[in-house]
Amino acid sequence: MTAAQESTFADLGKVLVIIPTYNEAENVERIVSRVREAVPEVHVLVADDNSPDGTGELADKMAAEDGNVHVMHRKGKEGLGAAYLAGFDWGIDHGYDVLVEMDADGSHQPEELHRLLTALRGADLVLGSRWVPGGAVVNWPKSRLMLSRGGSLYSRLMLDVPIKDVTGGYRAFRKETLLGLGMDQVASQGYCFQVDLAWRAVKSGFKVAEVPITFVEREHGASKMSRNIVVEALWRVTAWGVKARVEKLTAKKG
Repeated sequence: MTAAQESTFADLGKVLVIIPTYNEAENVERIVSRVREAVPEVHVLVADDNSPDGTGELADKMAAEDGNVHVMHRKGKEGLGAAYLAGFDWGIDHGYDVLVEMDADGSHQPEELHRLLTALRGADLVLGSRWVPGGAVVNWPKSRLMLSRGGSLYSRLMLDVPIKDVTGGYRAFRKETLLGLGMDQVASQGYCFQVDLAWRAVKSGFKVAEVPITFVEREHGASKMSRNIVVEALWRVTAWGVKARVEKLTAKKG
């Protein structure tokens, strides 16, 4: 039995791991099984964007066999941010106290989930971080590594947030944290969605912690990363940072 399996997180309340999917038929059964084995007490919500490859049907089969697995069928591909926001709403409506973001492709290792949940006992939001001591990335080309590290550094400096991995997507939120972030005002996607939520948490005064994770590049299926996602993140972060600086200067003059 692993350390994760020996752990119990009943003191945190009900935990829901949200896994957005689009054409993840090669991965969805594997990732859900790993989550259920790593921390058996948690529940899983597969938020499927009407995948044409049958991902939703596979998720339904797992849900029929395991009461801790649930499925949300969405109308179509609307982006990572929209899927997570819908998942957060579903989880809060169904009485969950902790909501976790996790990729479907295995890049976020379920075996490290216990690190995030343990740290959440002393925080409002915990980020799985590739860029703190002990964190690592496996099987990325140098170009992708530079893009991710550079994007995180730019966001951190532009928005003045004390977070090493502000673009990472392996996260554990307390329900109260999400309710205090103004989720109805979030319209960003991809990298930018993750930056947006982290920045909102810091601005709102929530305690944000980072724990090291090993990010593993997917083995099956196609990456959802695109030029449009990178461009959106760049212009939104720049706009947010400039606006924040102008508001700060205006307040000083006033």
